[in-house]
Amino acid sequence: MHEIVLVEIDGKPVAVQAGSTVASALLAAGIPARRSISGEARAPLCGMGVCYECRVEINGIPQKRGCMVLCHASMKVRTQ
Repeated sequence: MHEIVLVEIDGKPVAVQAGSTVASALLAAGIPARRSISGEARAPLCGMGVCYECRVEINGIPQKRGCMVLCHASMKVRTQ
């Protein structure tokens, strides 16, 4: 059985499997990581830290690649 933890995304609690990436938590919750200049929703593309489409603020640190960071309890994520 996998442990479920609560991660705060844009001020809302989201239940995710511990050890899943922030990018996958955003996708599962239907939340775009960021928006383009024209307002288009952007989401992870490569899943390995190359494309930078999954950039979010994690625990106050901006421009983190969500596909490279694993979720843990009490993590605070803000989309950019």
